[in-house]
Amino acid sequence: LVGALEACLLAQRGFKVDLYDVREDIRQMEHVPGRSINLAMSIRALSALKMLHLDEHIKEEYGIPMYARMIHNKDGAKYAIPYGKENECIYSVGRRYINEILLDKGETYDNITYHFNHKLVKVDLDKPELTFTRTEPTADDEKVVVNPDLVIGCDGAYSAVRKEMMRKPRFDYSQEYIPHAYMELNIPPSATGDFAMEKNYLHIWPRGQFMMIGLPNQDRSFTLTLFMPTETFNSITDEASLIDFFIDNYRDSIPLIGRDNLVRDFFRNKALPLVSIKCKPYNIGATSVIMGDAAHAMVPFYGQGMNCGMEDCIVLNDCLDSEKSLSGALDKYTHHRNPDAEAMCDLAMYNYIEMRDLVNKKSFLLRKKLDNLLHWMFPQWWVPLYTSVTFTRMRYHECIKNRLWQDQALTYISSAGGVVSLLGVYLIARHKATNQYIMDGTSLLLHYISKYVK
Repeated sequence: LVGALEACLLAQRGFKVDLYDVREDIRQMEHVPGRSINLAMSIRALSALKMLHLDEHIKEEYGIPMYARMIHNKDGAKYAIPYGKENECIYSVGRRYINEILLDKGETYDNITYHFNHKLVKVDLDKPELTFTRTEPTADDEKVVVNPDLVIGCDGAYSAVRKEMMRKPRFDYSQEYIPHAYMELNIPPSATGDFAMEKNYLHIWPRGQFMMIGLPNQDRSFTLTLFMPTETFNSITDEASLIDFFIDNYRDSIPLIGRDNLVRDFFRNKALPLVSIKCKPYNIGATSVIMGDAAHAMVPFYGQGMNCGMEDCIVLNDCLDSEKSLSGALDKYTHHRNPDAEAMCDLAMYNYIEMRDLVNKKSFLLRKKLDNLLHWMFPQWWVPLYTSVTFTRMRYHECIKNRLWQDQALTYISSAGGVVSLLGVYLIARHKATNQYIMDGTSLLLHYISKYVK
């Protein structure tokens, strides 16, 4: 995703770009191996695609808008938690489709050349020099050696380019595998060919130490992703234990998935690990730079992996605009982007706790209502954390600072004097409110205010 996007942006600037991919052309493949977790696209990725005039296509013609989380309780009850203001949404998109439209866009530039079936086997960042092995069945492991002016590593969480950077002095690197793994399942369209659940929602089954989410697909199916500790996956060894587990935790999903489909897919698929990676610097002088997951792989619970990676391309583009030399631009890119990328890695970890557990707590719902109320009243002054991350391009580390300031303010508001202040806020909101959503929020706020923020 990031590599194809960056290739187009560099081609716009007049650079000659050669893009190498270990896979064959995915546009010609019946099935694309590797990760297929659905992607939730928001303003950061859309802003990057706007530079290629692809954003409106995603919003108007392809992406499925999701306006809220739909929470599924154990007893089968459901309720929605809106993401933001009315009409604010994120878009469910397919990883393969986004890759394909970016590759198609790249073919419109004469200065981009694609090299598929090339596996990177050796990296020398001092020259720089890259050695590839051609992987077509007829290539007989033919070696290809290239000497580019600049190496841009967009080669994922297990980046070969980053591995070579780690040999350099003063390169910091850390990784963390969380105890949880993920597995994808599927809800097919209904018997009438329609969506089997409400279409315009990100569905969540929060269950404390584990959870399941569902995103709508363009073929009217839903892709489900089951997240839980590896030991829980390992404890499910046969059909009986699987069905018992789903009856206990996800009873309402069984008829939607189909019992036979559930058994087949669970034991055919493999639970895959989740890793968070931080490193710096992102560049070695003017010869190399890493972007996307190669620079900052994150767990998928904030839906920002693709958004953050595509925003990398905007930041690098801005640095190339503002700096006279390539080395100066790449140094600035590292200095500017690293604190934001590391902040987003931390936020992604936090959001897993929120999604699997906190969404069921009254204190979380109250905070959500309170944030929405204050944002409605003071849209420039009070921007909730999720709103700042998902619906603005506020720098990620500033989003965290903003949230810390809000937490401190609400701690003060929770005092006796603060309650009086909130009562005043309620009366103003009651006077000015023009829709039931605001009134519901303020009513719930007063109902729980005596219990909030300890």
